[in-house]
Amino acid sequence: MIKVVVFDDHKSRREALELLVNIQPGMICTGAYEDCSNLVRDLAKNIPSVVLMDINMPRVGGIDGVKLLRKHFPDTCVIMQTVFENDESIFESILAGAHGYILKKAPNEKIIEAILEVMDGGAPMTPYVAARVLNYFNKRKPVTKGAEYELSPRELDILTRLSKGMSHKLMAYELLLSVHTIDRHIKNIYRKLHVHSASEAVAIALQNQII
Repeated sequence: MIKVVVFDDHKSRREALELLVNIQPGMICTGAYEDCSNLVRDLAKNIPSVVLMDINMPRVGGIDGVKLLRKHFPDTCVIMQTVFENDESIFESILAGAHGYILKKAPNEKIIEAILEVMDGGAPMTPYVAARVLNYFNKRKPVTKGAEYELSPRELDILTRLSKGMSHKLMAYELLLSVHTIDRHIKNIYRKLHVHSASEAVAIALQNQII
């Protein structure tokens, strides 16, 4: 059972997302909150599989919420929901450790697809958000040469596939490898890049022109 928690300061949207999740087979919404003020206490007794996180909320907002989740519940996947065209907000979410991104205006089926994708090891982004993130990093100067990270050709291939939002299962199928082997390569990529999620790895790769 995929346990989902919603953080959004708009009550009507919280309730709509809660209903959407609860009517899906194999999913349940275990909580819905207006901000992240009590995130650790609220989630400690029933840690979610996935959090749908609004970026802009009063008091403790989504970016700080992601940081709390990464610190206290590192196995929980985080999908940011945004209406913003602000590259910096998306960028800060990536660095904070969010796993995926989706625009609030995305249809319901895309939200469910994003939840399933992030649970399968992917990094869901709408085409719009992906384009904005890519554009942001294309404007930045490279900080470290890709070769200095000592990624193997196989790891570079897998990192490129991660940047396209491919799941671990799909990569395993296309590369004729086991999912376990893909997972091992991805853990090595995270270790070499000093990151903890696919979105962080892709951000570093784009920023430093590794891929």
